[in-house]
Amino acid sequence: MSLRALCLAFLILSAHAACEEGRTIYDFSADFDPAPIVAWHTKIAKEQRGEGNALVVDFAHDTEWPGITLKAPQGAWDLGPFTEVVLDARNPGDKPLALGLRVDNAGGDGNKNCCQGTWELAPGERRRLRLPLKRRAVLADPSKLFGMRGTPFHADERGAIDPSRVTQFIVFVPRPNADKKAELFSLRAEGRYEPPADLAAFDAKTFFPFVDRFGQYRHKDWPGKVGKEEDLAARREAEARELEARPGPASWNDWGGWKDGPALEATGFFRAAKHEGKWWLVDPGGRLFFSHGIDCVRDGGATPVDERDGWFLDFPGKDEAYRDFFSVQGHVVHDHYKGRQPRCFSFSKANLLRKYGADWGAAYAGVSHRRLRSWGLNTIGNWSDPEIYLRRKTPYVVAVHFGGKPLAGSEGYWGQFRDVFDPDFGRQLKARMEQERGQSAGDPYCIGYFVDNEIGWGHETSLAEAALASPAEQRAKQAFVDDLKAKYGEIAKLNAAWGTAHASWDALRAERKPPDKTKARADLVAFYERTCETYFKTVRDAVREVAPKQLYLGCRFAWVNDAVARSAAAYCDVVSYNLYRTGVAEFKYPGPDKPLIVGEFHFGALDRGLFHPGLVPVATQAARAKAYFDYVSGALRHPQFVGCHWFQYVDQPLTGRGLDGENYQIGFLDGCDTPYPETVEAAREVGYKLYEIRAGKP
Repeated sequence: MSLRALCLAFLILSAHAACEEGRTIYDFSADFDPAPIVAWHTKIAKEQRGEGNALVVDFAHDTEWPGITLKAPQGAWDLGPFTEVVLDARNPGDKPLALGLRVDNAGGDGNKNCCQGTWELAPGERRRLRLPLKRRAVLADPSKLFGMRGTPFHADERGAIDPSRVTQFIVFVPRPNADKKAELFSLRAEGRYEPPADLAAFDAKTFFPFVDRFGQYRHKDWPGKVGKEEDLAARREAEARELEARPGPASWNDWGGWKDGPALEATGFFRAAKHEGKWWLVDPGGRLFFSHGIDCVRDGGATPVDERDGWFLDFPGKDEAYRDFFSVQGHVVHDHYKGRQPRCFSFSKANLLRKYGADWGAAYAGVSHRRLRSWGLNTIGNWSDPEIYLRRKTPYVVAVHFGGKPLAGSEGYWGQFRDVFDPDFGRQLKARMEQERGQSAGDPYCIGYFVDNEIGWGHETSLAEAALASPAEQRAKQAFVDDLKAKYGEIAKLNAAWGTAHASWDALRAERKPPDKTKARADLVAFYERTCETYFKTVRDAVREVAPKQLYLGCRFAWVNDAVARSAAAYCDVVSYNLYRTGVAEFKYPGPDKPLIVGEFHFGALDRGLFHPGLVPVATQAARAKAYFDYVSGALRHPQFVGCHWFQYVDQPLTGRGLDGENYQIGFLDGCDTPYPETVEAAREVGYKLYEIRAGKP
C-alpha cells in the first residue's frame, strides 16, 4: 500500500472513530465553574434556567468586540473528527442580538488562524448556532491545480484552521450599539468528518481530466447534476411549467412595489423616503418598495483554459458550435494569472446554447425576468447584462466603473485609490456617465447607480499619508501641501507642529517619508476628510448631470472607517455596503439617519460539486436557505435598509473566474442553469411576505 493510501486510510478510520452523538466541549446547563472563563467588557454569571443552568453573559457596548474566551484546559482540543461546532444560545432581550463565535488555532487574531461566524437571534429566540470547521489543505499540489480559490481537497487558507489543534473559542458581539445579553447552554462538536473520497485519486493518471463537458466536477455525484444533454431540455420544460404556476406575489404592482400598501407621491421615478419611522424606496407609481435583488444577472462567466491541457473531458471548445464562447481576460488582479491575459472559455454559455437553442440569449433574458418575479425578487442588481435589464420588465441598478490616475502612495485589494484631485478623475467619470444617456438615464425602471466597488479607503488618515508618500507631481500631494501652506504660512511653523525639518515647501513636496502620525494627526485627518468629500461630491455631481432623476447609491463599502461613512451620507441618496455576515438586523451606521442598501451578501456550501463555499460558508443547501431567509428578514427589520442584493445569479466557474480565481458556490443557479430549489424556496418564503415583514405586520 502506498504512503498516500496509508494516510488516507488513517484519516478515514480516525473520522469513523468519532462518536455519532458528537462531543460536548462545554456544558453550561450542568454544574460548571465559570472562573476559568476570560471576560473582556462583559460580566458573566451562572444562573438557573429551567431544569439546568446557563452561562449568562452581559456584553457592554463601550468597545467594538466585547466577549468571552474559553481556553482549552490541556492546551488544545482535537476536533479533527468533526465537521462543525454548535453553540446552543438564547437571546433573552427584547431586541435582535448579533452573536459571534470564533474558533482559534495558536496565533488566531480574527483574520488568520481562525474561523468564525455571526448569527442574528430574534428577541427570545433560542437556537443552535452551527459553525462549519473550515479546514486547511488536506492535500494539494500547486503545480497541478492553480488559478482557483478552492480545489477538490481544500478551500483557500483564509478563515481556515487545523481542527485537531483548537486552542480556544471566543463568543462575542460585533460592534454593539447598546448593552446586550446572551444565555449560553452548551458548546459541542458535531458531524462526522470524512476526508474526500477522491483523495487517493490525486494522481495524474486517475484524477485528470476532472471537469466534464458541462463544466462540472467528474468525480462526484450530487442532486441536480447534469448527466446528458437531454437533462437540460427536460429541466427547461419543467421550469417553464413551474414559473407559469407561480408567477409572483399577488400583493406586488408591476414595479414590484407594495400594491396594497400606502400610496405616497408618485414622481415617475424611484426615490427614497421615510415612512412611519422606516426608510423605504418609493416606486415610480408612489408605492413603497424594498429592493430584493440579485447581482450579476447574466451568464456564469468564463474560466481560464491556458496551461490547463488535460483538465477537461470532451472539451466543448473543440466544437465549432462553441467557438464564440472563448474570450480573453484583459485584467487579472489576483492568483495564478495575475498580470497576464489568459484565454478563457464559458461553459455557462455552452450550456445555455444546449438548453435554449440558437436564440439562447433572448430566451435566457426572458426566463430571467420571469424567474426573479416568481422567486419573490424585484431588482436586477449590480454588474448585470444590459441586454437583460434594458428589456425594462424588472427594476434595476447600474454599475459605473471608470479610470483615473492612481494615488501612487495608496494600496487596496482591488487596486490603488485614484487621485480625486486630478482633473482626469472627473473627466473619465463624466465620459463614463455619458454612456448612460439614452440607456438607463431617464429610464423609470432604473433605480440608480452604484459608482465604484469596495474601494480601499483604509483608516482615517491613510489617504492623506498616501498623498504625502506620492511624488511631487501628484495632484493630491500638491493639494495637501497647499492646505498646509494656507494653514501654517511658514514652513518653520509646520516643522514645529510636526517635529520635522523641511527646508522649504518645495522640500516637503519632494519628501516621501511619512511624518510622525501622532504629531501630524490633525492635519492628516483633515486632508483625509477633504479627500472623501471631494470624491463623493465629484461623483454625485456627475450622476446628477446625466441622470438627475435617478439615485446615487454610493460606492459599496467593504473596508470602511467611520469618517468616510459619514462623508458618504452628505452626498449619496442611499449609502451602500457589501456585508458578508450572517445577519444585518443589528448593523450600526456611524453616520446620520440615512437610507442604506446591501450591495452584496451570500452563503455557500460544498454539497453540490463545487470546491469553495464563498465568503460565508454553511454546511448544506438547507442551511444556506435558512441563512438567506434570516439575513433578508433582518434587513427588513432594520429601519434604515431599503434593500439587499445577493451576490450572485449563477455559481462561479468550477475552475475559477478569470479575474481572480474565485470559484464559489454562491448562485441561485448552478453552471448548467439549474436553480437551487432550497434557496429559491427561501427567497419565495421571505419575498412573498416582503412588505408585511417590513411593515411589522403578522
